[in-house]
Amino acid sequence: MMTRLGIRPGWRMAVALTVMGVLAATWWTWAAQGRTAARLAQAERLQCPLPPINAAVKQPGMVWVPAGEFDFGDTVYPEEQPLRKTRVAGFWMDRTEVTNDQFAQFVQATAYVTVAERPVDAAQHPELPPDMRQPGAVVFVMPNAVNGKGELTQWWRYVAGAQWRHPGGPDTHIKGRGAFPVVALTYADALAYAKWRGTSLPGETQWEWAARGAQPGAASPREQPTATNTWQGLFPVANSAEDGFVGLAPVGCYAPNTLGLFDMIGNVWELTADRWTPDHSSASPPDTDPAPFKRPGPSAQRVIKGGSFLCAPNYCMRYRSGARQPQEEDLATSHLGFRTILNAPGP
Repeated sequence: MMTRLGIRPGWRMAVALTVMGVLAATWWTWAAQGRTAARLAQAERLQCPLPPINAAVKQPGMVWVPAGEFDFGDTVYPEEQPLRKTRVAGFWMDRTEVTNDQFAQFVQATAYVTVAERPVDAAQHPELPPDMRQPGAVVFVMPNAVNGKGELTQWWRYVAGAQWRHPGGPDTHIKGRGAFPVVALTYADALAYAKWRGTSLPGETQWEWAARGAQPGAASPREQPTATNTWQGLFPVANSAEDGFVGLAPVGCYAPNTLGLFDMIGNVWELTADRWTPDHSSASPPDTDPAPFKRPGPSAQRVIKGGSFLCAPNYCMRYRSGARQPQEEDLATSHLGFRTILNAPGP
């Protein structure tokens, strides 16, 4: 039968050799990118030169975002829709994400203990296994391979002992990384820092307007940006780090937007003050949670914006000003930071 169909008896061996060749090529590609990523990780910069802070401005270290009107949202994913004509009043915004050094000053002044450093509230999450009731945070761990993309715990892990001083777990640290965005924080932690500074968290429309550079027609293109810290390669198994960083980058390593705001897109997701809704027309929370990692329990969710170093074209096209995603209020993660705003008269 195989001969009549024109298939030689050795077809099985030929197919096997072809499959082995493809697998070998894929393995070598992953291995080569892994070696490149490891080399770049060793050579990554710990600080990038930022323009000096002008002490003469009304709000040093912040940028004025003028008032304006724009079409709020985007059309790539359902949660970004519908587009809504929205007007935003002017406000001041931190020119960079809050850094480890800045958060350390707050902790030193107040003796604040972050949520990830406290035991998980069992009353809020009664179904949690014992290991997830320990103080900790969710950490991205690059897998060697994945079996489909439906099971996100293949690359996200709850790590006991992970917190802002040890963002990858107890064996990691932030020594020498004071210029990096502070991560492994929750909504309550960001609010506490903002209150100490006399600022607040931005609303979703404020954040998006600022990311657009206060330009009504400046929605982010669909293509992956080149001058930001995102994921180059096949997420989550191969990162060529063409942008110069395998993971987080210090603040200010890429050119700012037209307002002078750094890293609004990429590097870390940023918290906003707004409760999550499944789209821009809904006033009620969603029935299901599309967030990357969810614990059972009634925890509320907030909108996060801007994408992170983990966003790639094959998985997360959220390196756009109009993109959005939910985040549990009391769950700290290794790819989420924040910046603050001040509602005060302009320059």
